[in-house]
Amino acid sequence: MKRDIDLDLKQRAQQVLPNGVYGHESTLLLPETYPQFFSKAEGAYLWDADGNKYLDFMCAYGPNLLGYADPRVNEVAIAQLAKGDAMTGPSPAMVELAETMTDMVSHADWAMFCKNGTDATTMAKTIARAQTGKRIILVAAGAYHGAAPWCTPMPAGVIDEDRAYIQTYDYNSVESLEAAVKTAGDDLAGIFATPFKHDAFTDQALPDPAYAKRARELCDQTGAMLIVDDIRAGFRLARDCSWELIGVRPDLSTWGKSFANGLPISALLGSDRAREGAAAIYATGSFWFSAVPMVAALKTLQILRESDYLEHMLALGTQLRGGLQDAAASTGIGFRQTGPVQMPLFLFDEDPDFRVGFAWSEAMLRRGIYVHPWHNMFLCQAMTEADIAQTIAAAREAFVEVKDNRAALEPHPVVAAMFSAMAAE
Repeated sequence: MKRDIDLDLKQRAQQVLPNGVYGHESTLLLPETYPQFFSKAEGAYLWDADGNKYLDFMCAYGPNLLGYADPRVNEVAIAQLAKGDAMTGPSPAMVELAETMTDMVSHADWAMFCKNGTDATTMAKTIARAQTGKRIILVAAGAYHGAAPWCTPMPAGVIDEDRAYIQTYDYNSVESLEAAVKTAGDDLAGIFATPFKHDAFTDQALPDPAYAKRARELCDQTGAMLIVDDIRAGFRLARDCSWELIGVRPDLSTWGKSFANGLPISALLGSDRAREGAAAIYATGSFWFSAVPMVAALKTLQILRESDYLEHMLALGTQLRGGLQDAAASTGIGFRQTGPVQMPLFLFDEDPDFRVGFAWSEAMLRRGIYVHPWHNMFLCQAMTEADIAQTIAAAREAFVEVKDNRAALEPHPVVAAMFSAMAAE
């Protein structure tokens, strides 16, 4: 597998970009052989800068829902680009998109649009405070809600004042949530929850309905806003807010990644219970009202309503989960799959420093399958049964390879140092 161009780009990037590449798409915490730069994406596949082709189970960390470069979405986006994108005011598509999303999402009466997940979650936090006149925001320990100082998982540059009124509870624990609400007292503005527990480096967990319903009850009792952060899972679990599946409707929900099939847009949806707070805050961006992502979102949402994309991904995810389970069992290696089948996470037993997971992921990469060793993955509509069969066949070989070489595996130095620092705190 050629790597010359990618290695050269990595060396050049180190001179002009912090860490070579910063943020969640950096390969700093991935195996050394993982490519950092890509030249093409189409359907369910990626080509790196050297021309190596991969079946991509990261889907750009979520934005690819229908398939990269979906021609149905690209056609309307290109047509709008010829007419105008970022203009002095929004195009009519903004009104239509707000109408469409509030029609599709049961709890929503209004919508606001922005660019990134962090934009949407930060607006949700601010609106909860504006609506209630209170300060404390509860978040589940270990949950990811973006890269702003109030929620970033990396503490550099963050001061105590940035998180002075951010407090934590344990996801899926009614007792922990109740205790956190009691501690907040009369100053509780909102409770954040992800649609399921999808923290990095640990097994995923579906929401306990008792926990979700208790969060709704506590918000009703205190006047706080319930916020479901659907940035990662939105429209991958349901054609509605993800917690609609368990009968719990939030006051606010955040959306991003996939609803324009990769074009840059995110959203905050809210009920009338939070409308006054939404109208009171000041939130904006020069590119937030761009027309191209909005028409792309309209087309994507039409496809979601009219196609069996969700059922297709569920069927493929079920096929993948069963095939990988059988392949791992036949090899005698401890392999865990957690989370919804259309958003899987793969981890290994007796692998505290992830050396087995990293080696297996590299073995999959050499076989043309891009998986992630510690982050949840994604399926997309463009994947086929043949793609899943190819993945299972590659995994069977990779399981054998890792088992045969397990004694010689070494931990990833950056990840090992990170875990060591965490243990020392």
